[in-house]
Amino acid sequence: MHRTMNLLRRYGVMYALLIPGMLYFAVFKYVPMVYIAAAFKNYNVLQGLWESPWVGWQNFQLFFDGVYVKQIIGNTILISFYKLIFSFPAPIILALMLNAVTSTGFKRTIQTLSYLPHFLSWVIIYGLLVAFLAPGTGLVNQLLTSFHMDRMSFLTESSLIRTIIVTTDIWQSIGWGAIIYLAALTGIDPSLYEAATMDGANRSRQLWHITLPGIRNVIILMLVLRLSAILDVGFDQIFIMLNPLNQEKADVIETWVYRVGLQEGRIGLATAVGLFKSVIGFVLVLGANRVAKKFDGQIW
Repeated sequence: MHRTMNLLRRYGVMYALLIPGMLYFAVFKYVPMVYIAAAFKNYNVLQGLWESPWVGWQNFQLFFDGVYVKQIIGNTILISFYKLIFSFPAPIILALMLNAVTSTGFKRTIQTLSYLPHFLSWVIIYGLLVAFLAPGTGLVNQLLTSFHMDRMSFLTESSLIRTIIVTTDIWQSIGWGAIIYLAALTGIDPSLYEAATMDGANRSRQLWHITLPGIRNVIILMLVLRLSAILDVGFDQIFIMLNPLNQEKADVIETWVYRVGLQEGRIGLATAVGLFKSVIGFVLVLGANRVAKKFDGQIW
């Protein structure tokens, strides 16, 4: 007890800073777990969770027997795969480039400009897209017209929507994501570069044999965390960009759950799909962490 009181007196401020985060997870992450039972019930708001009739695996069967299940799962996997291939390496590349910059002023300017999009909501970002890509007044289409080229409906074209989703995701997250890699790069011993230079190693060899191995564990950790959310492709982003003309290529599990759960009121079915996503993410984390152990980059 005496030791506990000493710790509270010594680290009381730090413990207090933990309270908002703990409350957030308790209220929005742990308390909703009680309603996982709705996935196995024909949930009725008037009857409540415990009085609603039990239907077992029926909600899961309804989802997998649905007409659009292949389309929404396929879109989710493809968009998530594209983001993993293109969005995940982007902050690493930016961090490596910034680390090589010697001008402090230029480096800070690039960092500031790359961080700013992170603080813009997807509504604002979509407004910028409309300003640039709208068929009638968009800047890009006006340029196409000036060169006697046909206008394009970028935001309603199903063949382009995935490219727009991935590109805007990179633009919005690249700067903020680079922060952790820049922090990891500062932990590399400068004497390693000095020794490599004396041995005649050029920039590319230093990058391959010193820099990347120095941040390898951080990269693996971030990859494992990214895989845990492989089916979370960004509801806010896709919901704001979704329309009937591009829905075939952009409709994902999260937007489908929104329509079924909130618009149609089928809470049990929506909860079942959410539970399915969580189980897949959990399995992927376990698998990725087991692979990461071989590289000393596991998270537990």
